[in-house]
Amino acid sequence: MSSLTRFIPALFVVLWATGFIGARYAMPWSEPFSFLAVRFAMAAAILVALGLAMRARPLRPRQAADAALVGALVHGAYLGGVFWAIRNGMPAGLSALIVGLQPLMTAVIASFALGETVRPRHWAGLAIGFAGIVIVLYPKIGDAVGGVTGATFAACLLGVVAISAGTVWQKRRLAGADLVSGTLWQYVGATALMAVGSLAFETRTFVVTGDLVFAFAWLVLVLSIGAIFLLMHMIREGEMAKVSSLFYLVPAVTALIAWALFDETLTPLQLVGMAVTTLGVAMATRR
Repeated sequence: MSSLTRFIPALFVVLWATGFIGARYAMPWSEPFSFLAVRFAMAAAILVALGLAMRARPLRPRQAADAALVGALVHGAYLGGVFWAIRNGMPAGLSALIVGLQPLMTAVIASFALGETVRPRHWAGLAIGFAGIVIVLYPKIGDAVGGVTGATFAACLLGVVAISAGTVWQKRRLAGADLVSGTLWQYVGATALMAVGSLAFETRTFVVTGDLVFAFAWLVLVLSIGAIFLLMHMIREGEMAKVSSLFYLVPAVTALIAWALFDETLTPLQLVGMAVTTLGVAMATRR
């Protein structure tokens, strides 16, 4: 492993965590499905230009269909479900806690679909990592549990199942595909799904503000291009249980960023939770 490659997981976690900050800037000024449809379409347009410039290897029709399915799951259904749930009253802390089930769910799916062996030490690391997430998010949950509806809970859980299944499908069917072409077709699938959701359920109203423009620029360039390329690279090179365990670090890093940018409180209990989560990820990813 080169000196630069070993920093990819840490860089991915930091970039992925900023996605929740970007969503905080965007959601007051647009509806979730409409925002995501435009975001994914912009990312696809950038990848078309990038693919032409790099002479990316085109995908075969079957590979393109698989990539579009992965995009509809990993980007569309996951983010669409979580954004919709939060927009309709699901507390952000609870939604993050449900999303925290993703590494465990991915490990289970990968063990059956890919035949990956998840050793007891890895299972323990996954469980400890989830316990750390609970500790980090506990002060944010408060008494908000009563505001959760069956629809918002189902939307959040659907998002977790979607990203878990999508990452495993990416590993199983697209391991040798060109990253640029594969990611382009992912956004074609994600754009189509979010466009249907926007047309069916939303007014497609945008209030153009500095916050919205910043959110589009950041989420398209840094998340939809930068972070996703890092994720696809890690999926190609690593075991799914180990790659997915990195998502445990996202709530802790997000809390740190929110503390720095928005002056949100960061309690000693949350710091303990961050340490527990880091221990769990270390156990789950150590070779």
